[in-house]
Amino acid sequence: MTDIGRRTVAAPIVLTLAVVVGVVATVLLDLFLLWWVALIIGVVLAFALVVVLEPFTPDESRVGADGTKEEGSPLHKLLVAPMGLVLSVCAGLLTTWVLDLQLIESVAAALGALVGSGLAFLLFHRLSAMLALSFGAVMVAGVIAVGVTAAVLSFSGIAPFQTFARMVEFGTRPDSLVQIINTSTTYYLAAVAVAIGFKMGLFNIGVDGQYRLAALLAAAVGGYLVLPPVISQIVIIATAIVVGGVWAGIAGYLKVTRGVSEVIATIMLNSIATGITAYLLSTDRLAVQISVNNIATPPIPESAWVPGIPAGFLGSQGEIYGLVFLAAAVGFLYWLVLNRTRFGFELRVTGHSQTVAEAGGVDVKKMVFLSMLLSGMIAGLVGLPQLLGHSHYYALDFPSGIGFIGIAIALLGRNHPVGIVFAALLWAFLDQSAGILPFDDIPEEIAVIAQATIVLTVVVVYEVVHRWGRRYQQQQIGKQLGRAIEVGGEAK
Repeated sequence: MTDIGRRTVAAPIVLTLAVVVGVVATVLLDLFLLWWVALIIGVVLAFALVVVLEPFTPDESRVGADGTKEEGSPLHKLLVAPMGLVLSVCAGLLTTWVLDLQLIESVAAALGALVGSGLAFLLFHRLSAMLALSFGAVMVAGVIAVGVTAAVLSFSGIAPFQTFARMVEFGTRPDSLVQIINTSTTYYLAAVAVAIGFKMGLFNIGVDGQYRLAALLAAAVGGYLVLPPVISQIVIIATAIVVGGVWAGIAGYLKVTRGVSEVIATIMLNSIATGITAYLLSTDRLAVQISVNNIATPPIPESAWVPGIPAGFLGSQGEIYGLVFLAAAVGFLYWLVLNRTRFGFELRVTGHSQTVAEAGGVDVKKMVFLSMLLSGMIAGLVGLPQLLGHSHYYALDFPSGIGFIGIAIALLGRNHPVGIVFAALLWAFLDQSAGILPFDDIPEEIAVIAQATIVLTVVVVYEVVHRWGRRYQQQQIGKQLGRAIEVGGEAK
């Protein structure tokens, strides 16, 4: 029987069968076992069904980004199935945990099994070997980071597992989840601003100064200029974008006209921005006295606020910043521009090799300037979730240092819009969960150690794996070319 003759089960049918098996098994086992054990078994059974029916499921051959056929290769067999299973189970558990905040446990577990079982089919048939390799690198780096942090705690006479359990317990409380989402929103914007520069081969270390200066002037405009709703929000956001873009554009201009390193220029501009904000944030200029020990720009009228999202679905009385949707839109546009436009293609080519870009007719100087300008425009948005969603004025205690955190998160997320989401959430989780440690007489700096170790291990491990992956791809291409030559010779 031919290979085509054996493939008789349509892909939608296999997907439906996998979902049914996963959900039914989870619901039945939930009657006798813990919900998470039942869900894991259900998703594993669904994944096993997908694997068994794989020879009979019509599907296009999976190919890698370089055009090499991955299906059936050793790397594909070794990585895709295990990584797909792990990701499916994790997705099911995470879905159940979130839904359990509002639904009864059995319903949440069934829906989690549905998500996990559906992903079991999709990941097994669509996850590329190289992407699975990247996920594996991140997981290995995470294990190393946890081990290093645990060793530091042990040497300090602190029980590591109890400390981690305490952080997880506090960090997953409803109010903590809201704070994590809000914090990660600002982190995400800062990381995307940095990532644009990284994609171009530029190091925009001036995001911190760009967003603080933009937030100050945007707050002043919002406080002094009273406009109708919607128009006021648009004017404030536009002010922040323009100020951030102009400030970063200075560094871009110096780079293309005078050859000044963007690292040096942005560091100097950070210092200048700090001086300008200190000069302007005075009661003789833009600020007013809001308390005995604090001054700020005039409060922004309530009509110019961005309404928050009630977090009752998380079990919290707090609100999620409404500008979380702005961050999501920025991430989508970042992906769209980089991967679906000529400008994005030229940006990536220039970032890889300016010589190749010039040979292809790309105006490198123009791309450098526009990249810095774009990076600064996004940086100008960093302070707006806090400004329009919580504080409603720029004061002496306005959050600082977010730009430098954005650098670490961009590296951790590998400059990918989705990777940055998870990196920002992880970073915000560590920030929030460490808040409980001082109450247990544990140094709060443990979270800083974990954050630094995670970034270092992810960067190193991913780079090692990436280099190995490129060599593997080259070997596969060589083998396929060799087979093609042999076939061509026999045909003659």
